[in-house]
Amino acid sequence: MKKTALALIIAAFSISAFSADHNHAHLSKIGDNGGKNATNATIEYNNEFAKTLNFKDVRAFENNNRGLIAEFDQATGDIIRNSFNFINADVANADNAPDSVNPSLWRQAVLNQAATGLYEVVPGKVYQVRGADLASISFIRSDNGWIVYDVLLTKEAAAQSLKFFQENVPEAGKLPIVAMIYSHSHADHFGGSRAIKDAFPNVKVYGSKNITKEIVDENVLAGNAMSRRAAYQYGATLNRHEHGIVDAALSKGLSKGEITYVQPDYELNHKEEIETLVLDGLEMKFMDASGTEAESEMVTYIPSLNALWAGELTYQGMHNVYTLRGAKVRDSLKWSKKINEMLVTWGAKTEVLFASHSAPIWGTEEIGAYLKMQRDAYGFTHNQTLRLANNGYVMQDLGDKIYEVMPTSIQQSWHTNGYHGSYSHNSRAVYNMYLGYFDMNPANLNPLPIKAESAKFVEYMGGSKLVLEKAHADYAKGEYRFVATALNKVIQVEPNNAAARKLLADSYEQLGYQAESAGWRNTYLTGAQELRVGTLPGNPKTASADVLAEMTIENLLDFMAVRVDSVKAQHTPFTLNVVLPDTKEVFFVEMSNGNLSNIKVDKTLVADATLYINRSDVTKTILKQTTLKALFSSKKAGLEGQQDVLNKLLSALVEFDEIFEIVPRPEKGQEVDAQLYH
Repeated sequence: MKKTALALIIAAFSISAFSADHNHAHLSKIGDNGGKNATNATIEYNNEFAKTLNFKDVRAFENNNRGLIAEFDQATGDIIRNSFNFINADVANADNAPDSVNPSLWRQAVLNQAATGLYEVVPGKVYQVRGADLASISFIRSDNGWIVYDVLLTKEAAAQSLKFFQENVPEAGKLPIVAMIYSHSHADHFGGSRAIKDAFPNVKVYGSKNITKEIVDENVLAGNAMSRRAAYQYGATLNRHEHGIVDAALSKGLSKGEITYVQPDYELNHKEEIETLVLDGLEMKFMDASGTEAESEMVTYIPSLNALWAGELTYQGMHNVYTLRGAKVRDSLKWSKKINEMLVTWGAKTEVLFASHSAPIWGTEEIGAYLKMQRDAYGFTHNQTLRLANNGYVMQDLGDKIYEVMPTSIQQSWHTNGYHGSYSHNSRAVYNMYLGYFDMNPANLNPLPIKAESAKFVEYMGGSKLVLEKAHADYAKGEYRFVATALNKVIQVEPNNAAARKLLADSYEQLGYQAESAGWRNTYLTGAQELRVGTLPGNPKTASADVLAEMTIENLLDFMAVRVDSVKAQHTPFTLNVVLPDTKEVFFVEMSNGNLSNIKVDKTLVADATLYINRSDVTKTILKQTTLKALFSSKKAGLEGQQDVLNKLLSALVEFDEIFEIVPRPEKGQEVDAQLYH
């Protein structure tokens, strides 16, 4: 049977957690540790950097250790932590960084390694499992059971954490989970939801404003590119070692397993600034914070506990205003203002602040100081970027300049350091949000494509041999940033130049060793790895079955449009009605001028063909509970009109390359001298 339009939609998605193995067998493998030693220049850089840090401040470690009930058992701890055992979690190790790790990032890695299990946040009322995944899972006592707030990235991590909680809090196993809340639209906060739903089928689910829409929007249309880029940001293919990944900034890393999504029974609507709900007898005040760290987000105050849940607006570090994997730029001014609103509205009566990541903060005075510093870090990034921009500084300059104007108080505060989002890329994000990528210099208005530009640069510099001679001299002096810039031009033109690949990989590696940001470190080290051994398996996939099931037909059709090859499609125009009898929805789809458009209409229009299928059956098909062939055979779906419409659609669609080139690959069929990689 011929594929229908919806079959093509469904086939567009990969639901597996990791991509297939795409190693290039002709490239040499590097050692198990995945890297070389730090150079003298990197050692000197990191030693000087350490002198700027306030290692006497160990308050975060004290908060991290408070309330520990039980350390992880083997099953729970192994979800992400078993191969980070090279990191000693003792605070005494925080200022003893290896030569190959920025001393500030090492301190964060030690801090996150110290999150070891189940913690009591408010005696008998609030508990957290921290360190089993990128986020924490929180359990809050209500009248007749427990409310679970944020449920980790995967079903497996959530199930293990729930079991661990029930085994170590005597009352927990006797009472049900009565409500499940998602603070925002990122996968590490809803991905484990089906574990809770399976254990407690009657659980009521609550989500931030428009959460389902924002989950679909962020993870699908640019999902293939984001997945490939996320493997760089999170070091998905790196070894866990002092020469590889040491931390994920927010925690040790991502759990492995199935990302699920149970759609909320109720999404906060926030017709007023603060929406109050009573969940199983517990009053909770929800403040909308959408457009800050996530497009859909909220924070929560619990009056009876004098407790403030900060979601992901705060953690022990500076967050991403722009995330390296790719996403819409976040509004750092709104972010700062929302933290200020939390402070003014609830700060004076808050006795404990807990959140999606990092340990809680206790005591009104300490919470107030913490929120002020977090507020001012995002406000500083926004305001000083625009002050500099209004004085003529452009995006490329801001990455360094922002540090020159940073107040000592922010620099000396551990919880505003750039472990996840650096001030460098966040400042450039603010510039881009207001002024775009163009700096108004005419030379940058219409540059040549990368490879063509690189060819001219190499020609102007006297050829690749001369560039390499100069690059070796600069590398010896520790000038890795420009060596990387210059050698990237060379391998764009000569991807099989083994000497250039080797030196560029070495330069990326040393830049990674110097980086304070976990994302920067992982990006540099992954680039070095791919130059040396090719692309390895490990791209994360956020378009899970549950997420896909929540897509509207409009979402699905929009995604199909992204897959259309316009050059092919310009010769095969057609029109198609898509009718959903169970929801009484009708969409008119048209391929014209190489573009696939869709619009919701009141009734079918004159078209080449009409497809009938229930929305519920679309979901079942996506979840592989049925097939389109079975639906047609049982007359639950049908197609009327010109059959060649579907052939036209099929011929215009393309598959995405899940491992598209980021650093230039050697040309196929040509060997690279393997000895140069050692």
